[in-house]
Amino acid sequence: MFSIIIPTFNNIDYLKLCLKSIKKNSKYNHEIIIHVNEGKDGTLDFLKNENYFFTYSKINSGVCVAFNEAVRKSSRNFIVLAHDDMYFCPGWDDVFSKELDKIPHNSDFFLSGTMVQPFESYLKFDCGKTLEDFDEEKLLKNVNQLKFEDFQGTHWQPSLVPKSTWDKAGGFSEEFSPGLGSDPDFNMKLWKMGVRLFKGLGNSRVYHFSSISLRKKAWNNGAKMFLLKWGVSIKFFKKYYLKSDTPFNGPLTEPYKGPMYYYDLAKCKVAYAFHSILYKKNA
Repeated sequence: MFSIIIPTFNNIDYLKLCLKSIKKNSKYNHEIIIHVNEGKDGTLDFLKNENYFFTYSKINSGVCVAFNEAVRKSSRNFIVLAHDDMYFCPGWDDVFSKELDKIPHNSDFFLSGTMVQPFESYLKFDCGKTLEDFDEEKLLKNVNQLKFEDFQGTHWQPSLVPKSTWDKAGGFSEEFSPGLGSDPDFNMKLWKMGVRLFKGLGNSRVYHFSSISLRKKAWNNGAKMFLLKWGVSIKFFKKYYLKSDTPFNGPLTEPYKGPMYYYDLAKCKVAYAFHSILYKKNA
């Protein structure tokens, strides 16, 4: 049904659990494409032996390149962006599928699921912070009993977007490599294209191991890069445009430009001017 795109970077044990969860907890048959960064831990041999589709970078190219390379191999109409430290919970794809039935054919949109995490963020439910203390039985027994409503905006991954929409936007912007800031940048590109349906689905869930994937990488300053590219901060974009984490009540509209909007916009412009001067000095 979907093409599930998973970047991985020497994280074979989490990747195996991620793939196991997709096989175990999906209602539909999906195409899975993994992008392997380095793969020095046996990942390449494992994927070859198990006949998984994958793309490969000899060095750690980051998630922007990884997503772009793997999506090029996709043969489905919808792609799901994920990470290797996610455990897909029962019914995750059925929720996405039922939502697609409500959306007119050939529409451009961005859907996301909900991350269940062992700390105060999104949907908190502690089933372990690492693979070693992960309590799968506890998660499966309780996860669908937890209440979390649909919301505006996005929790980034897992996310679903039509392949045609991805192509129109040109995928992830590789100037954000290795990846911080690339998710809101992609959403901003969609906004500029006229996309207004950004919806988070409270019942499409993955358990997320607290950014295990991110800890291994040297990251870019995504917040500064986003500000210099778009003239506003990620926080401003999420608050006034995506209206992130507010209850879903339909496609988004242009932001209300009241006093607080202009106050926060002025702060963005000051920050933009400051970082522009620093950038020119360091160029």
